[in-house]
Parts: sequence; C-alpha cells; structure tokens
Amino acid sequence: MMYVPIHSCLHLIPSAIEERGTEWPEEWPKRLHTFPDWMNNRDKLVSDAEHWKATVEKSYLTGMGIDWSTIRNVMDMHTIYGSFAAALIEQKVWVMNVVPVYATDMLPIIFERGLVGVYHDWCESFSTYPRSYDLLHADHLFSRLKNRCRKAVSVVVEMDRILRPGGWAIIRDKGPILKSLEEIFKSLQWEIRLTFVQNKEGILCVQKTMWRP
Repeated sequence: MMYVPIHSCLHLIPSAIEERGTEWPEEWPKRLHTFPDWMNNRDKLVSDAEHWKATVEKSYLTGMGIDWSTIRNVMDMHTIYGSFAAALIEQKVWVMNVVPVYATDMLPIIFERGLVGVYHDWCESFSTYPRSYDLLHADHLFSRLKNRCRKAVSVVVEMDRILRPGGWAIIRDKGPILKSLEEIFKSLQWEIRLTFVQNKEGILCVQKTMWRP
C-alpha cells in the first residue's frame, strides 16, 4: 500500500483575494453567471457564456427538431467552462460536464458555478450504466482525439452504449470529421437529422433508433 502524507491532502488557507476559496459562492442560480476574482480570463468566461446561451436559444432549442420535454439526462462530452450546461438552466434537465484529462483543468470553475463534472479520457469507456443519457453534446471532441485514440468508431460505439434509444447527439467539429462520423452513425442505424458545414466547420445532429445488431 502506498503511503500518502496527510499534509498532501489538505488545502492551504487562501491569503489573497485572487486565490480560490476566499469568497463564499453566490446563491444558486446567480453563481452560474458570477465569476470570482480568482478565475483567470474573466472576459473569456463571459464571452463563452454568451456564445453558448445564444447557440442554445437560437439553434438547439428550436432548429433541430428535438422534443426537449423528453430530455432529462444530458452529457457535455467535451466541456471547458460549463457554459453549455449553464445555458440549459431554464430546461428541466441535469447535465454531466466531462473535462478531458489532456486539457487544462477547468473542473474548479465548473464546481464554482454550481455544476456537476468529472474528468475522463474518451479513449476509454465511461463509467455509467447503458442507456443512461437522453442527449450527448460533443464540441470539437473528435478533432482533439484523432491523434490520441486509434479509431473514432470506438468513441461512437461508447456513445451508442450510454445513450437511450430515441436519444440525441449534437456534434460540432471540422467538416471532414463530421463526414466520416456520419458514415459510422449510419452503420449503427442512427438517423441523420441535420448536417450543416460552413467555412470548414459544421454541426451534425443524429438520433439513435431502436435497432440492435
């Protein structure tokens, strides 16, 4: 058994306002849109929150044919600041924010905003029961994984495992990547509901069917 000194498990008391933990978080849900002084790049955080709020309101909620009354469990597979989850505050949903293990550690910011999150490497399976989620959201996940995982198909198969039949996936990425993903989803008998590419970037909206191999 490996010995871990107890002092390594304790956090030091913050001594300056710029350090995390000096101020008590705002009441929910105000804390979703309040960024304390210890958060770096506050302008970037605000801009990210505004971007996802506009995207969700103008596109996801009205332009994709998704019946949001059937959506309860949502996963943001490649979150940064948790702004996608924050933009869904008016919906009756619960969002799991997944922070990539290879990216900058943003989990403290997600927790500060009152959201739920975990670390994960999508080159491996996600620890959850099959058919646990109603909607999966992947923003530039596959382009980040192409140099790490052997095949994108393994990630798609994992998505197929954790999404319920009738559930949805929204994927934003580079055009060529979306084209290859479209073929993989078709092989699993998923329905392609929306494909749009502009300036080499695009969005793919797919729905899982009842088909099983």
